[in-house]
Amino acid sequence: MDEVSQKNHLKAYGVAYFVLTKNQKIDWLLNYKGGSFVFDQYLELENECKIRDVSYEVIPDAKYTAILTEIADPDANMDIVRLERAPKIAVYTPDSKLPWDDAVTMVLTYAEIPFEKVYDDELLEDKLVKYDWLHLHHEDFTGQYGKFYAAYRAAPWYITDVAKNEAMAKKHGFSKVSQLKLAISKKIKNFVIGGGYLFAMCSATDSYDIALAAEETDICEVMYDGDAQDAQAQQKLDYTKCLAFKDFRLVTNPYEYEYSDIDATTSRQVPFNSDYFTLFTFSAKFDPVPSMLCQNHTTTVKGFMGQTTAFKSRVIKSSTLVMGENKAAGEARYIHGELGKGTWTFYGGHDPEDYQHQVDDPPTDLSLHPNSPGYRLILNNVLFPAAKKKPQKT
Repeated sequence: MDEVSQKNHLKAYGVAYFVLTKNQKIDWLLNYKGGSFVFDQYLELENECKIRDVSYEVIPDAKYTAILTEIADPDANMDIVRLERAPKIAVYTPDSKLPWDDAVTMVLTYAEIPFEKVYDDELLEDKLVKYDWLHLHHEDFTGQYGKFYAAYRAAPWYITDVAKNEAMAKKHGFSKVSQLKLAISKKIKNFVIGGGYLFAMCSATDSYDIALAAEETDICEVMYDGDAQDAQAQQKLDYTKCLAFKDFRLVTNPYEYEYSDIDATTSRQVPFNSDYFTLFTFSAKFDPVPSMLCQNHTTTVKGFMGQTTAFKSRVIKSSTLVMGENKAAGEARYIHGELGKGTWTFYGGHDPEDYQHQVDDPPTDLSLHPNSPGYRLILNNVLFPAAKKKPQKT
């Protein structure tokens, strides 16, 4: 899985997932040749590598023993994590066709990793218990419809989206969409507390925490929920309910395409040619979780924009682990945390291979980017639940 040897990093994750579905175990060699996967040789599995055009090597037992010895060296920042079972994957996304795509569903499809779509009905009926890993599609959990009102309120897709959300809220006994989305947000939080793995990108990251913080107030203006915003909304935010962020300020102007000052999109001054973020190098032997989530063939990843592009460092909680940042710009791009028995990971930006993705832009053809380090970070998270948990120290 290094930069030179592997011709299709993304589909390699799909092969790894396929191996797990065959009840075979995988050794994930953290920091060894870019985070390589090792499993027993079977003709079916070898053929799958060939079919998917994934580079592989058949090695004798003696060579693998030598690799294990190299990894075990206390001075080597490498380790082995055993992947044991294929995680059950869900994507929280509406059935309606919206004029943007989603990086996670695109890469899951390209890598041939199966997933199921869920939305408000399934979450309110407590069907999340069927899944190990949940991705939040480009979503606005505050009930403000992405704050697209100023630019798209007359667009047919926007009108349809509002109508469907209002119908969904009414169906489940809520008078406002914001109340529905708060209930959904709390269901997701309980999913994590119970041991689930949550992954979110773009506006699903900050809007989720904002919705949790605003439980006791109304942050929506009249065009979004039929009545005025609470004049004391900012003062009534409860940051203790958030997963990742603290002390942020709301953007209360309903015509401004921004939720709060968590996001750096409109204030950042990072030229396109120098827009990169750096992955932290964690100790594979002592910090296996962030080491897994950061496995890559490079530690420098090119930046990409989104409705939520990056998280300002000053509003990130001390309990939040920053795994990728643009330090000079004062922003984090890739963050992680634990809650109860589960974990969450937030990743800023919309599409790792489309720098400034716009509404109605065509989806990215991932066959043109089979070695994308930005997309590898997504797939690290997909395989993360398959890892055998190490026993806790007493």
